[in-house]
Amino acid sequence: MSTKLERKYGLFTAICMVVGIVIGSGVFFKAQTILQKTGGDMPMGILAWLIGGAIMLVCLLTFAFMGQKYERVNGLVDYAEATVGSRYGYMMGWFSATIYFPGMTSALAWLSARYTLEFIVSVSPDFPLLIPAAEGGCILGPECMALTLFYLCAVYAMNALSPKLAGKFQTTTTVIKLIPLGLMTVVGLIYGLSSGMLQENMTTVATVKNVSSSPLFTAVCATAFAYEGWIIATSINAEIKDSKKNLPIALIVGAFVIIAVYLFYFIGVAGGASVQQLVDVGAPVAFTNIFGGVLGNILNLFIAISCLGTTNGLMLGCTRCMYSLAARGEGPRPDVFSQVDVKTNMPTNSGVFALLITGAWFLYFYLSNLAQTWTGPFVFDSTELPIITIYLMYLPILIQWMRKAKDQNPLRRFVMPSLALCGSVFMVIACIFSHGVACLWYLIVFAAVMLIGFLIETKKN
Repeated sequence: MSTKLERKYGLFTAICMVVGIVIGSGVFFKAQTILQKTGGDMPMGILAWLIGGAIMLVCLLTFAFMGQKYERVNGLVDYAEATVGSRYGYMMGWFSATIYFPGMTSALAWLSARYTLEFIVSVSPDFPLLIPAAEGGCILGPECMALTLFYLCAVYAMNALSPKLAGKFQTTTTVIKLIPLGLMTVVGLIYGLSSGMLQENMTTVATVKNVSSSPLFTAVCATAFAYEGWIIATSINAEIKDSKKNLPIALIVGAFVIIAVYLFYFIGVAGGASVQQLVDVGAPVAFTNIFGGVLGNILNLFIAISCLGTTNGLMLGCTRCMYSLAARGEGPRPDVFSQVDVKTNMPTNSGVFALLITGAWFLYFYLSNLAQTWTGPFVFDSTELPIITIYLMYLPILIQWMRKAKDQNPLRRFVMPSLALCGSVFMVIACIFSHGVACLWYLIVFAAVMLIGFLIETKKN
């Protein structure tokens, strides 16, 4: 066993990780959500995507500047440690290892299983499920749960046994998921312009019930969650070749790719179906209208692949969280979690912990969100609510960066971090606005988990 990770990922893999983690299943369905929030107003929906993208971009640029200055083991933990202090860096790493990464990883594995089954059922309607697909078998049936656990174990095994293969898988799935998005963008624009559908949708408002009094705000709230996840790419900065140069490039290039994909796909979808159809049925109707029923059903396969790519990217970061703490001599048993396998160059013990905690979060997600057998007070969305704390925890980092980065020019030191502060506050407000009282239950759990981490480190010291 060694205690050092090798630099094995190039710039293209880093870009694919940024793009692949952010662009998951949501992109295929956000057109419907955004239009519902805006009351069927297509131009307002486009504006919402632009505002959400701008918030992500200013936050991402600020952390990219930090990436050029600070580099150790785990980007986000490095930045927290360098700007606020070692104890704060530890708490950020503990949060990533126990809540943020595993919560999202478990949900994405479930989404991968769900859309795999939906593709199978669309191709073979007579495929036997214990709970028929029409009754939700693809969502919470035993086949879906078994496939979810298989995907979790398979993605973990790929990262544990061959990190380079995991990097190639991330690259491949990112390219594959962009195929239907790019195809809909180009064909949808051509089809919509030639048929007049696109022009009509830009001037026609659909009929939508219960539209918010602040439709643009609620629409941007929806895009906020679609743009989340880019910070996870910083978890492998110790394994990126020439990280101080390549990680910031990957973050910036990835951000522009994500914004462009979301925006042009949204417009392309508007060329394939009326705005009323998109509000009532969703983006899949545009695929069916343009490509026919068979190719439209294949969309589920691309969604499954997209989710698997995102799951892999999350697991890739998740398996390194405890290692990033142990490498600093922090957290429980640094001597155990700092070990790196000499053959695979993988922090195996850190990965085992990641799989265990991810499985625990999936159990909670299934009981409280899917099967809903857990109806007690502590019921919340474990995939979206961690956003409220990740952006809250950005605030001290951004403030301290402005105070300490005296070697940076005014744009890097004050302008971009100030915009990132405003964006982070907006994300927190958006989360509270969207989830209401569930935020309270989540914050209680968050506080308890963080207290455990604090007590572990205090006792060890």
